[in-house]
Amino acid sequence: MDISTLRFADANASFDDASFVIMGIPFDRTTSFRPGARYAPNAIRISSYNFETLLFEHGIDLVDIPIHDAGDFEEVGTVDDMVDGVLKAAKKIVEAGKFPLFMGGEHSVTIPAVRSFDDIGVITIDAHLDYRESYLGLKNSHACVTRRISEHVGLDNVVVFGVRSISSDEVGDRMPKYIDAFTIREIGVEEAFRKALSLIKKDKIFLSLDIDGIDPAYAPGTGTPEPFGLSPYDVKKCLNIVAPKLVGFDISEVSPPYDNGNTAALAARMMREVIAVVWKQRSLR
Repeated sequence: MDISTLRFADANASFDDASFVIMGIPFDRTTSFRPGARYAPNAIRISSYNFETLLFEHGIDLVDIPIHDAGDFEEVGTVDDMVDGVLKAAKKIVEAGKFPLFMGGEHSVTIPAVRSFDDIGVITIDAHLDYRESYLGLKNSHACVTRRISEHVGLDNVVVFGVRSISSDEVGDRMPKYIDAFTIREIGVEEAFRKALSLIKKDKIFLSLDIDGIDPAYAPGTGTPEPFGLSPYDVKKCLNIVAPKLVGFDISEVSPPYDNGNTAALAARMMREVIAVVWKQRSLR
């Protein structure tokens, strides 16, 4: 397979005709444990060919949906260069009225993805709070994502879902709202996710899925695996709940060098799930 011309399966529409636009961001220069997320966009694309076009549980066939794969943002320069460059590219997608889906790369790709929108709330599914002011001298590190996006949308408009790792320097009076994985396990994922949505007083939601929010038993190929996570089916339920409000999506931290193929396949399936549930909601309006 020629990866230089590879596109996400069933993404056959032109940019102008598309309702959904996919962009890869092969960047992992702030990774602090296991590198390799820069290889994720094409690994996810390759895995996307594994699936049938029909998502029978939704009554949706992806061949009926206009999807465009815009390729990858070229990986050049520092993390700050990436944020500036991706922001410009992402704004073009959003301003054209398309639904954007971004494939990282590490979680820092979420910073420009969120900043391309105005007046939204953000839910991140993540094992980590990611609320450091800076990490290893970098303000746009993957460990600072929640802080950077809260500066754009407001701290009250961000919820981190599935947390099970918080550093001592993230604890304080002005912490982001979060629902930890242990609470989710006790009250059930659907009740917990509806609570997360209720904490944000915005009609439009951007969802960021750091793959380490899912338990490493299901998603081993990631940079910072953390036990006691969500199941893929938990996330599927969350997508169904948030679909009516969803305006954008990213998936990050898939690291193919540490994967057996399952994590990339799961990421591809989550991308297809997002497209299906959002398209289904639009058809009901």
